[in-house]
Amino acid sequence: MSKHIEPAPERDRPKFAEHTQAGYIRAVRKLAAFIGRSPDTASTEDLRRFQLHLVDAGNGPVTIKATITGLRFFFDVTLSQPDLMAKMQHVHVPRKLPVILSPEEVSA
Repeated sequence: MSKHIEPAPERDRPKFAEHTQAGYIRAVRKLAAFIGRSPDTASTEDLRRFQLHLVDAGNGPVTIKATITGLRFFFDVTLSQPDLMAKMQHVHVPRKLPVILSPEEVSA
């Protein structure tokens, strides 16, 4: 069984908004549920399969990017294991162009 991960002392923790913290925790919980064990035991292959699972499950690029960012924080900062996330790629989030109205549409 894996050891319990103690949170960093308050003074050492980055200041994230509550929404950000919840998103990061959700990402780690999703990974744990996917691999069926403690997330600190995940391998590079587990992470690769998890990212493919997110895509196959129909998650959008924004959700996938947020999940990867949360996992990157978990492995880089919490566990000091940045090498595990080295091959994980962020998903490109397409930008939507604003709708430009023609002069006729504006005056209508």
